[in-house]
Amino acid sequence: MSLLVVDNLVKTYPGGRKSPPVEAVRGISFAVEKGELFGLLGPNGAGKSTTIGCINTLVRPTAGRILVDGVDITRAPPEAKRRIAVVPQTRNLDSDLTVREILTYHGRYFGLPAAEREARADRLLEELKVADKARAKPKTLSGGQQQRVMIARALMHDPQLVLLDEPTTGLDPQARRLLWDILRGLHQRGLTLILTTHYMEEADRLCQRLAIVDHGRILTLDTPAALKKTLPGAQVLDLWVRAPRPLAPQLRAIPGVQNLEHVEVEGDGDEHERLRLFVDPKDGLLDRVLHAVREGGADLHHVNLAQPSLEDVYIHLTGKELRE
Repeated sequence: MSLLVVDNLVKTYPGGRKSPPVEAVRGISFAVEKGELFGLLGPNGAGKSTTIGCINTLVRPTAGRILVDGVDITRAPPEAKRRIAVVPQTRNLDSDLTVREILTYHGRYFGLPAAEREARADRLLEELKVADKARAKPKTLSGGQQQRVMIARALMHDPQLVLLDEPTTGLDPQARRLLWDILRGLHQRGLTLILTTHYMEEADRLCQRLAIVDHGRILTLDTPAALKKTLPGAQVLDLWVRAPRPLAPQLRAIPGVQNLEHVEVEGDGDEHERLRLFVDPKDGLLDRVLHAVREGGADLHHVNLAQPSLEDVYIHLTGKELRE
């Protein structure tokens, strides 16, 4: 049996006098197996955080059903909450408590005996590499340290499912990679994790399966490797050009170009056009593409040839750039 089942989830926020209702989630369905590290990808406003809010019982669904270890979250919220832990986007550590007190207070809230919560707090602080900050206040910690304390707090009541809502946003590369190692370790221990993220590399490295969400719907769901294989070409050629007339017809006609897509780029006006070519890189392909760009009177500002990525999958599905 799946640990989490989300069945036809719908969430509509009512409108006001001057604003229409907002359909944040429009019939999302998926299941997460025990011990799986599952990812939810998509731009801001796609419905990821609302879905997480419904799972953790903070947002009441408009329709649909959510089961956590067989418990219906709308019929038995307290039972469901004991099985779930949440690491939210916003760092919400109590600034009046020390790091260790934050953990023991959480354990007390969930009814852990004193000896057990004290021992568990010490163990988690050590595992999350913040034992040396046990007596410190949260405001004295770096962003990465605060995020690790939030994960330690979430684990205090021994949950079956941990929801991590964009846990590495705002972290420097070193802190982000340390957090990746910690999440891998938790996953290897058999903990079930659901991760929302804007970072494609993060999803590719960590997630066993993932769903790409936009406009409140799941566009596709599979393993990262399988999703990348759905693209039409063996490689992706990314071009940024400024041209007096459309280049797409000439580029599509080049042997080895299997598909061409325009990419919507926010914040760049009409100065540049971004073209993404899915190609079979035959001999001389790049030369032929560059020749077509010159023949079209275009200025080439960027070119990149690479293996397909998760971002390429997303752009292929939606036609727009993933932005943080």
